[in-house]
Amino acid sequence: MRVAAIDVGSNSIHMVVAQVESDGRFHVLDRAKEMVRLGRTLGSGRLSSEAMNAGMRTLAAFKTLAERQGVQRFNAVATSAVREAKNGGDFVQRVKDEIWLRIKVIPGREEARLTYLGVRHAIDLRSEPTLIVDAGGGSVELVLVDDDKAVAFESVKLGVARLCDQFLGEDRPSAKQLGDLEAHLSETLDTFLDLVAQRKVRRVVGTSGTILNLIAIAGHERGEAPNGHLNNFTVTADEVARVRRMVTRSDREERVRIKGLDAKRVDFIVAAACVVDYTLRYIKADVLVACTWALREGVLLDYIARHARGIEEAGRYEDPRRRSVARFARHLGHVGAHGPHVARLALQLYDQLEEELSLPTEARDWLEFAALLHDIGHHIGHKDHQRHAYYLISNGELLGFRRDEIEVIALVARYHRKAAPKDGDENYAALPKADRRTVRALSGILRVADGLDRSHYGVVRDVAVLHRDDRITLNLHTARDDSELEVWEARRRSGLLAEVLGVDLDFEVVAEKKTAQTERATASR
Repeated sequence: MRVAAIDVGSNSIHMVVAQVESDGRFHVLDRAKEMVRLGRTLGSGRLSSEAMNAGMRTLAAFKTLAERQGVQRFNAVATSAVREAKNGGDFVQRVKDEIWLRIKVIPGREEARLTYLGVRHAIDLRSEPTLIVDAGGGSVELVLVDDDKAVAFESVKLGVARLCDQFLGEDRPSAKQLGDLEAHLSETLDTFLDLVAQRKVRRVVGTSGTILNLIAIAGHERGEAPNGHLNNFTVTADEVARVRRMVTRSDREERVRIKGLDAKRVDFIVAAACVVDYTLRYIKADVLVACTWALREGVLLDYIARHARGIEEAGRYEDPRRRSVARFARHLGHVGAHGPHVARLALQLYDQLEEELSLPTEARDWLEFAALLHDIGHHIGHKDHQRHAYYLISNGELLGFRRDEIEVIALVARYHRKAAPKDGDENYAALPKADRRTVRALSGILRVADGLDRSHYGVVRDVAVLHRDDRITLNLHTARDDSELEVWEARRRSGLLAEVLGVDLDFEVVAEKKTAQTERATASR
C-alpha cells in the first residue's frame, strides 16, 4: 500500500509519500512542500480568500502528484490556522467537495503527540531527558521526553507568524518590541518550562522549517554548513544566542544577506530565534539538535500503527539508527545473509583487536553498519559497486546519525574492496586526522571479513585472533574443508589491516570436527 500524509500548517503545507508493506515496514518515496501562508490573516480570525485559494491549489497539486505515484490512502491533518479560523470549517468542506480530500482538524496536544512520533523515529530519545520544540506559524508544540517516553505535552499560541504580527513586524525590532515579546514568552511558557527544568533537561530537539533554518545559520556561523544534511545536526545554546543577537540587530535587508538564511523565512527568523533562545536559557539547556522528521511523518507513523500490526522496524530494532540501516538495506534489495554474516565476522575481529586498534567507542557501530551496507552499490551496478555504495550511503536518508558519522560509514564501505584509502582521495582527505585513521582501520577489518565470505555461503563460521610474537594468526573455524577460496581472498585483502596493526597476518583453517554419525557413515562407505 502507498500512503500519503499531509500537514496543512499555518505557514506551509507538507506531504510525505511512503510505501508501506503488509507487515508495517515502509520507506519514504517522495516529499513535497509549499509555503502558502494560510494563516497570514490569523489576526482577523478568518482565512482570507486568497490564502484559501492558494491552499486549494497546493492540495490539488499534491493529491495529483501522490495519485500518479499510486497512493491509495490519504491522511491529512490541519493545525493552528484552520482550527482557530472562524471559517476553517468552510475551508475543510471546500477541500472535501472540490478535491475529494478529507482533512482532520487536530487539537494542539494531538499535534504535539504526532510530532513526537515523527521525531522519535529519527532521533534517539533514550539517552537523556529531552525537550522537543516544534514552532509552526500559529502555535508552538512542546513535548517533554524521558527515556524515550513522552511524559508531558503542551501547545501554546506562540507561532512565529503570530508573534511577528503581534510584536515584531518585518524590520529591525526595537528594544521595546523585544521586551514585550520576552514578557509574553515568560507569561506563556514559564509554567511548562518549570516542569521541564525539574527533569534537568540539557538537550532540546528542534523541528519545523524556521527552527531548522535557525540551526543552519548557526552552523554557517561556525564554519560548518549542514549542506542539506540537517537531521541530528547539533549547535550549542551559545551559538543560538549569537544568532539571536545577530538577527534582532539586523533589518530585513541585512537579514536577507545572512549566510544560511532561507529568504522565505526572513520575516519569521527573529521570532523563532527569540522563542528558541528563551527556552534554552530558561531550562539551562546546552544544545539544540535538528530533526527533519516532524508532524507529517508522525501522521504517517500513526496511520501505520493503527492500520497494520505496527512498524516492523520499530519492533525489531529499538535503536533508530539500526532500524534506519535495516530499512535502507531492504529498500535497495539487499536482504540476504551475506551482509549480516560479514558484519558478524568483522565484529569478531574488532572485539579481539580492540586494544591494538584504540579507536573511538562509536567505531564498533560504524563498522557494523558499514558491513551491513557494503554491497548496496550493486543496486546501481556491479562494476565499482564500492563507489556506488559510498554515494548511496552518503546521500541516503539514514536517520539518527550525525553527518560526520555517515561520512565515516560511507568511506569504510567504499574501501571494502579494490584500492585502499589514500590522501589523494578527496572525500577521505577532507576528514580530520583521527577520522582518517578510523576509516583505515575499519576498512582493513571489513576487507578481511568480506574476503572470508567470498562465496557468500558462510563457510567461515568464526574467527579467533592469536598473537604470536610479531605476527597475528587468524584461526578460521569452518563448516567444511573447502575454504580455499575464502582464505585466498582474505589473504589477498589483508594488507591494509596488517599495515594498520604493524604486524604480519597469517591464516589457519580449523575445520569443525565431524559428528559421530558422520564418522560412522564415512567408515561404512
